This record gives sequence, structure tokens and C-alpha cells, in this order.
Amino acid sequence: MTENSPSQENAISKFFQFQPLQTNLRTEIVSGVTTFVTMAYILAVNPDILSNAIFLETPGDLFGEIAIATALSAAIATLIMGLYANYPFALAPGMGLNAYFAFSVVLSQGISWRVALGAIFIEGLIFIALTFGNIRAQIVTAIPSGIKHATAAGIGLFIAYIALTKTGLIISSEATVTTLGDLSQPTVLITLIGILITAAFVVRRITGALLWGIIATALLGWILGIAPWPQGFISLPQFPGDLLGQAFVGLGGILEGNFWQLITVIFVFLFVDLFDTVGTLTGLGMKTGYINEKGELPRANRAFIADAVGTTIGGILGTSTVTTYIESASGISEGGRSGFNAITVAVLFLLSMLFIPLLAGIPSFATAPTLIIVGVLMMASVRSIAWDDPAESISAFLTLFIMPLSYSIADGFAAGLIAYPILKTLQGKWSETTIAMWVLAAIFVLKFVLVGG
Repeated sequence: MTENSPSQENAISKFFQFQPLQTNLRTEIVSGVTTFVTMAYILAVNPDILSNAIFLETPGDLFGEIAIATALSAAIATLIMGLYANYPFALAPGMGLNAYFAFSVVLSQGISWRVALGAIFIEGLIFIALTFGNIRAQIVTAIPSGIKHATAAGIGLFIAYIALTKTGLIISSEATVTTLGDLSQPTVLITLIGILITAAFVVRRITGALLWGIIATALLGWILGIAPWPQGFISLPQFPGDLLGQAFVGLGGILEGNFWQLITVIFVFLFVDLFDTVGTLTGLGMKTGYINEKGELPRANRAFIADAVGTTIGGILGTSTVTTYIESASGISEGGRSGFNAITVAVLFLLSMLFIPLLAGIPSFATAPTLIIVGVLMMASVRSIAWDDPAESISAFLTLFIMPLSYSIADGFAAGLIAYPILKTLQGKWSETTIAMWVLAAIFVLKFVLVGG
């Protein structure tokens, strides 16, 4: 230890307010490592999902570049959260929105991935403007709470459904539309084993359970010869030349494409991210004791800036919307209370870029169990839906049920927002609706009329 180390530690302590927050440097580092290990699965899962839509010639040929974009956008956004907001919250490209980007926007709606990245960039700029205008909280207020909770649950179902179909656990059927796959197939069997392994880690509350589940399933697949071993373990980061700045190329295509379709895409990106970020920050704020007696989160706009800038930069780098991760709770449980926790996570994300060859060799059947478990975790939000209120429960059910079955987060989201004010009015509770709710419902009705589902 150098002579000036104590003074450096004191400066860090003062800047991050260790004493008022009742924490110390060691606790913040340990809690940061814990958070990273818990959410590091995104480094394999996000490229795996986005590679289905973002590629040059064949799916997966840009996996390495997407992994770099994932790590960089996560590091930058988390760094801003730590330095600017001084919160122990980590950010990365969000689960659910990456699936919406790949499977709904690009593959189902046929929008170019470059145009979709342009939409992400625009969403980030809108977020920045809304944050500085203090409008984000007001927009969220206009959405019924039941729809917010149902959106999270519906995304969870959608993620799990994608995992089940990609691995052959659920397959198409002429007689019944879908049916159970052939359980004798090696990839299906290894997926089932992976689900059991990952679930075992989760129920035992092992730190980093999802990441360990991916590693264990991948190792088993490699050893049994079901998937080829990675071509390498460590290498210098690959410059994302085929992704960097493609959002700007896509901006030109936005004006040439279907305007209403793209407006809907940006709208869904915007609001789903709003729900996710606000809900996550509220939950983490409650866990850390940051929420005051008025129900407010101090420095909330600074926290919102972190995900807004992260999303904007993420679009430029080549990845989907960046958001705050609920897995940050694992580090908070280890005592993390300051932004230095987030700084630790950001540094680890940067270091992870050296291991892209290993990440690229992880097969889809290894990440599928994690997607299913993430879906389970996201379903927890249904507990907050007022199921004894028919207007709210029907609207919420339409939202979470239509999302996976229509293979579209946008359509499920729209169904709930359209149904809610109508059902509340028929219920004789028109006063529980707002002008903003009707405006949002009208926008989605117009979308269905003009461009269909």
C-alpha cells in the first residue's frame, strides 16, 4: 500500500458518503462483485437473443460485437449511476426489451435492425428530454398500476416462451397449433437438465445462481458433445466496427419506413422501459431505505439520466434499451449502499470484454434455462394486480396473456391499455380513468386501424 493510499481512501469515502450511509470501501467492493456475478448472465444472454436479428449474413455472426456493445453500454450506464447519482444500482441492456427488439420489431414486423437501433437512439434522446423536464414520473402516473404489473409479467411469459420454442421443448403442431417437443432429442434433454440445475441454484439462494446455471449447462453440453467447445477463452476485445454507429444509418430508414409502425415501436420501447426502470428503482430504493416519507426517491432524476444516457449510447454501440437491474438487490443485501458499488460493477463489465470467445461458445440450450427462470421471477408482479376488480383483472390478463401468444409485447400492452378505460367506464367508475389514459388508448386503436397488429 502506498503512502497516500489512506488519503485516497478518505477522499473516496467522502465523495461517496460512506459514513452517512454506514458503509465502507471493502463492503462496497464485495457488494459490487456480488451484483456483477448475479447479473453477469446478460453478457451471454443478450448477444444470444439479439444475434437472431442483428447479423450480416447468418444469425450469430455478430455475436462478439454485440457482447462488446452489451458490456460497454452496461459499464457506461452503471458508471454514471455510481458517479452522478451515488446509488448502488447496476444497469445493462434489459431482458424483455431485447426480445421485443429481436423477435417482434425485427423478425415479426420486418423492420431493419439498423432502423430498430435508430429507434433505440431516439428513445434514449426522448428519455433525456423527459428526465430534464421532470415528465417521466408524470407519464408513468397515467398508466394504471395493474397494466404496469401485467406488462412485467407478460414480458416474463414472453421470454420463457421464446426459450421453450428455441430449444424445441415446445414445437408447432397442425392439430393443436403448439405441442410438447421430442424429449428424446439431445438439445431438449440437456435443456431440461439445465432447467433443473439452474432452479436448484436458485432455490438454494446461491449467489450468481443464473450465471452458474448457464456455466453448468454449457459445460455439460460441451462434455457430452452436444455442442462444440469454445474456440478460445480469452482475447483482446473485438472492435464493433459492423455495429458502431449503425443507429445513425438506421435514422435515415425511419423516414422511409411505415411511420405509424415505427412510432408504435418507439412508444413501446419508451413505456416498457419507463415501467421497468421506475418499478426497479422504487423496489431497490425501498430495500436500501432511500425512499422518504413522501414516497420519493432522492436524486431520482440523476438515476433516470443514467439509464437514458445508457440507452442512447447503447443504440449507437449496437444493443437494445439499457435499464436498471433488479439483481442489484443481491449487492444491496451484501451491504452495498453507495455509488462505489456501481463503480465496481462497471469495472468488472469492462474486464469481461476479454472473455468474448468463451461467451460466444455458450450454446442457446445453456441460456434457455436462465430465460425461463427470469420469466418466473418477472411473474412475481402479478401479486400486485387487483384480481378482485374485474375491470383491472381483465385488462391485466389481456396484457400478460396476449404478449406471448401474439409474440408481441406491443399488442399485449395495447390490449390492456385499450380495455382498461372502457371497462372502468362500463363499471360505472369513469372517475378512475384520466384523459391521459384515453389518449393512450386512442393512440393504440389508431395504430391497429392503420397498420394492424
